[in-house]
Amino acid sequence: MVSARRHPICSDEGIRSQLKQGFQGISRGLGRSYGDSALAAAVLDLTGLDCIRSFDHRRGIIHCYAGISLQELLSVIVPSGWFLPVTPGTRFVTLGGAVASDVHGKNHHLDGCISAFVEQLEIMTANGDVLVCSQTEHSDLFHASCGGMGLTGVIVSICLRLRAVRSCYIEQTTLRAENLQVAFELFAENQGASYSVAWLDCLARGDNLGRSVVMLGEHADSGGLKMQYKAQFAMPLDMPTGLLNSSVVRNFNRLYYRHAVNGQEKEVYFVPFFYPLDRLAHWNRLYGKQGFLQYQFVVPEDAAFVVMTEVLSRISAAQLGSFLCVLKATGPGNANYLSFPLQGMSLALDFSFTLSLLPLLNELDAIVVDHGGRIYLAKDARMSAAIFRRAYPKWQIFSQVRENYGAAGVFCSAQSNRLGLDG
Repeated sequence: MVSARRHPICSDEGIRSQLKQGFQGISRGLGRSYGDSALAAAVLDLTGLDCIRSFDHRRGIIHCYAGISLQELLSVIVPSGWFLPVTPGTRFVTLGGAVASDVHGKNHHLDGCISAFVEQLEIMTANGDVLVCSQTEHSDLFHASCGGMGLTGVIVSICLRLRAVRSCYIEQTTLRAENLQVAFELFAENQGASYSVAWLDCLARGDNLGRSVVMLGEHADSGGLKMQYKAQFAMPLDMPTGLLNSSVVRNFNRLYYRHAVNGQEKEVYFVPFFYPLDRLAHWNRLYGKQGFLQYQFVVPEDAAFVVMTEVLSRISAAQLGSFLCVLKATGPGNANYLSFPLQGMSLALDFSFTLSLLPLLNELDAIVVDHGGRIYLAKDARMSAAIFRRAYPKWQIFSQVRENYGAAGVFCSAQSNRLGLDG
């Protein structure tokens, strides 16, 4: 792809000016999407649009411009006794990007996606008008924009309902699961936990297939609200190609599993619990210059164990181990046309990129979609248009909303083109 023309934005009028000049492309935040959803010939860089417009400390309602990062937001709300109602696995993304991806977190099984806590959005449409939309006002635009990957217009601001907390700390419980069956049982037994997630050994075989460490979390009452500001470590350069090979991943997995203390309960600061990878800046350099590809899917509850077993068996047989493999329980889906989660289980994997990986992922696509599942758009870099249309049956409604608001042909990305959403 040709290098993008970047247009820095610092005001509503800056967006409107670009639209009047015939802008065709996508809005962009901090560029942390794993795929090509924020790649286009031209991008509106919204990171300069990062102010807080209002904050009701009593009710926990905050109104922000879309370019503010979750890190900046946390630094304001946590000392005031509030927390994000839903957060993805990194705080170095913008709030606008989080809403455009309709992110979910370790609490989806109870609380759903971030859109469930959005009071209203301001969206600038292709003609430069700013529309206020919500579950009840311009609801079609709201449901298309939450999870719509920026393809309906520019999300200018978000009014978000926060979660009250008494502490910066999380009461974490660690449980070991010797195989996938036990991991599923632990999720079922602890479905009332506020937060739940499992690290999974994707190279384990036989009776240990799906060996996992399940972590549960609750907001602590003690510890205070004072933020900790620790310097990040950083990868200074790209590691040699092939460093994270299957042998290294297998040995790491064994050590990680053995190190986990079954039944351990302790208070941990919220950052390592929610954002473990944020402690290492440029962690992607571990994969070398060839980079990595993340693959995340969700499948319905009644098919989850069968699909996960088949997927893990194929990954283990192919010896294409994922250094990071995360299993989560997901709750009911929502009304948004392209939102990812549905009632079931989700698995996210990071693979060192090799051409031999692509045929395997094509096979996994078919297994997932044949069982009523879907692949996460925010992390997708190679899904076909055919698979997308099977996985997201409301894509035609989404496309019609884009047409109705003049977004088609104006807001587009490499991903939307690949998925056949641009005609």
